[in-house]
Amino acid sequence: MLRRRSFLSLAALTGLAACSTPSSEGSPAASPSAMPEQSTGVTTRELEFNRGGDRALPTKVWLPAGNGPFPLIYFSHGLTSQPDDYAELLSFWASAGFVVAGPKYPHTWYQAAEYDADDVVNQPADAQFVITELLTTLSGSIDPQRIAAAGHSAGAITTVGLFSGSRDERLKAGLLIAGRQMPQPAPFSGDPAPLLFVQGKLDETVTYEQAYGAYNEVTWPKGFLEIPQGTHLPHRDQPQMVAETTTDFWRWVFNNDEAAKGRMPIDASSTNAGQLTSTF
Repeated sequence: MLRRRSFLSLAALTGLAACSTPSSEGSPAASPSAMPEQSTGVTTRELEFNRGGDRALPTKVWLPAGNGPFPLIYFSHGLTSQPDDYAELLSFWASAGFVVAGPKYPHTWYQAAEYDADDVVNQPADAQFVITELLTTLSGSIDPQRIAAAGHSAGAITTVGLFSGSRDERLKAGLLIAGRQMPQPAPFSGDPAPLLFVQGKLDETVTYEQAYGAYNEVTWPKGFLEIPQGTHLPHRDQPQMVAETTTDFWRWVFNNDEAAKGRMPIDASSTNAGQLTSTF
């Protein structure tokens, strides 16, 4: 289990409660880049899950066109945010042939009745519950052997939990956007799973040093996508580059697509906006 004391220290030290806002996440991209267009055929569904008590977990799902089963990318939003704030990126992944699903966490999305940043400590268990429910509700659409987790900021910390203290062995890969470990971290554990970190060098909320420190703790195949002019919202600063690099990451880990793996460094550096270091 994740340690509540550790997370309280994290919130106090980094000001993580301000990691994102509805206005900043939902606003147009701050850079000249724009999300590349794809012929999607993506549809969405709203599902109502509840882990019990006050832990309602309404979940939005982006479904690709065609017949499944497809890989599943489970996505965790940042504090004061929600899945729709990441819709451009998540729908881009879905258009590439992946089911993408993300809940509104009960106490950390911006309209939470009782907002509590420290409740992130409970979100890995929420994530495990929602993944289990999705496998039942969308059994014909999801391949249970191809599941990954992704997240931004506090959602990335939630994702770290799924690969460490609350290890979910169903997960085959992970993506952490502006993510870090806790001051007293649990070690990464379980079967090796490729992890990709996406980090803005100018991020003042989750610093470059904090993110790289978490990256250094990973002994599995791993990658670090550095965006020198990126802030705490690298997926907004460089939407095209982040979308293309991360989508090729998913193609590689889910489909054993070696050509996609080979494109990742090219995707990252194509506009001179980023650089990928990896042990993939």
